[in-house]
Amino acid sequence: MARAHGKLILLGEHAVVYGVPAIAVGISAGVTARAEPAEASTLSLGELRASASDDSELGRAFSALLSALPAPPVRVEVTLGMPVGSGLGASAAIGVAIAKSVLESFGEPPLEARVLEAAGAWENVFHGRASGIDAAAAFHGGCLWFEKGAGARPLPLGADLSLCVALAGPPASTKLMVESVARLRARRPELVEKSLAGIRSLVENARLALAAGDLHSLGKLMDLNQMILSGLFVSTDAIESACEAARSAGALGAKLTGAGGGGAVVALVEDRPEAVLEAFRALGLECFPTSVSRHPAVEA
Repeated sequence: MARAHGKLILLGEHAVVYGVPAIAVGISAGVTARAEPAEASTLSLGELRASASDDSELGRAFSALLSALPAPPVRVEVTLGMPVGSGLGASAAIGVAIAKSVLESFGEPPLEARVLEAAGAWENVFHGRASGIDAAAAFHGGCLWFEKGAGARPLPLGADLSLCVALAGPPASTKLMVESVARLRARRPELVEKSLAGIRSLVENARLALAAGDLHSLGKLMDLNQMILSGLFVSTDAIESACEAARSAGALGAKLTGAGGGGAVVALVEDRPEAVLEAFRALGLECFPTSVSRHPAVEA
């Protein structure tokens, strides 16, 4: 049995595709997978079924993952413990869990490089130009500093993080949202380049705030990141309402997390999350609390 984490991006989504650093955390909600040798490669994912020879999107992703390992025929069963398509990295968590389970089924260690390469092949079928941050968070857990091309490294925390997550509207396609920013960049390069530079500054300052345990500054930086993302047209009215409700209920900061266009909102709270969760529920939103320890056990 192999496990992978869901993820939240605290700062840096979309910009990370263009080489800007991002900060992500692996959360307790995640995915498990079990694999065993078989005559033909098949995948069970909830109610979905596919084989590596299918021409379906799921079948092509499964085939790409197995080819990247490479792996002999295998039967894989995946169990979801998190929402799908809401900016929480479910797709990457599935890819990481499958890759780990396949390697373990043949007695091979789930080495980071091999797992992330296979998960990247899986992700690219669904999302096109995947940055790799979701897969890195799914593999490691904890708090991570991520740069495209350089991978992820653990980020020291000066204080535990208490977070509230809400699903603010129907999920959006990561691929479509990334493409929308790329089109905006082609039309208005000066706007997007200025936004990318702004996000870079926020991320770098957030690293300092995290190391110092300065949660109030971190929350303000998250709010500013949300303002820039809204300017890139990846926010929605539902996301903005959820963020405002969280701040009014005492959150230190709140923003979308992931692709935007719907999906998830993350709010940073100082200690007790109940008031923010109640504010989310008052809007009719599904929500849950999670936390990140300053001394997490990094998984491999």
